[in-house]
Amino acid sequence: MPLEIVTIPCLSDNYAFLAHDSGNGQTALIDAPEAAPILAALEDRGWTLSHVLLTHHHWDHVEGLAEILTQHPARVIGAAADAHRLPPLDQQVAEGDSFEVGGEPVEVLDVSGHTVGHVAFYLPQSAVVFTADSLMALGCGRLFEGSPAQMWASLSKLAALPDDTLVCSGHEYTQSNAKFAITVDPENTALKQRIADIDRARAAGEATVPSILALEKATNPFLRATDPAIQAHLGMVNADPAAVFAEIRGRKDKF
Repeated sequence: MPLEIVTIPCLSDNYAFLAHDSGNGQTALIDAPEAAPILAALEDRGWTLSHVLLTHHHWDHVEGLAEILTQHPARVIGAAADAHRLPPLDQQVAEGDSFEVGGEPVEVLDVSGHTVGHVAFYLPQSAVVFTADSLMALGCGRLFEGSPAQMWASLSKLAALPDDTLVCSGHEYTQSNAKFAITVDPENTALKQRIADIDRARAAGEATVPSILALEKATNPFLRATDPAIQAHLGMVNADPAAVFAEIRGRKDKF
């Protein structure tokens, strides 16, 4: 059975996630932006944390951890490359490493770009990837530390996962991302339909995260730097995809 995934809104626009195995009772928390809503979600379900997986060091992904651990002394796992600025880790991991949660393998992907040392956690049996601020719904994280080429390589790695993969990203930025996406991919009918769906969901107070990777590949401009229509719109036909990505990211930064 795939793990049960619970999306938890935190702070003003963050998301944390729980991944629960009903068979052995193990529960992993992915990122810890804020303690109260995460503790409430665990209490409501009668779950106890066994693991905490940290994607990167930014405060809005780790701020709630200390308080959570006072009630749930779980095993904390994060990137070895980021260990010097993450909360104390019980296990340091890197690209290519694998460990188990709920009897299911968790594969570690280096997705540096937003930060250097950012990791994603991919669970192939449950077909879910926790991407935080690397690949986001209709977007990607701002490049605070990494280069455009580095982020393009990270996004390409994520895009190579199976199309039915559930993408659990870290923020409710989708509506604002959509307003930008249409400016660089204006003739994309799938994007136009997604924008309408997003607007309906947000008007109803519904989350737009998680999303399906196939939909991201069809509509997210940051995954589409090889697309001829986007390249033509940008005046970059046959350009290096990393350069096209850099142009898209630069335009988003000024949007």
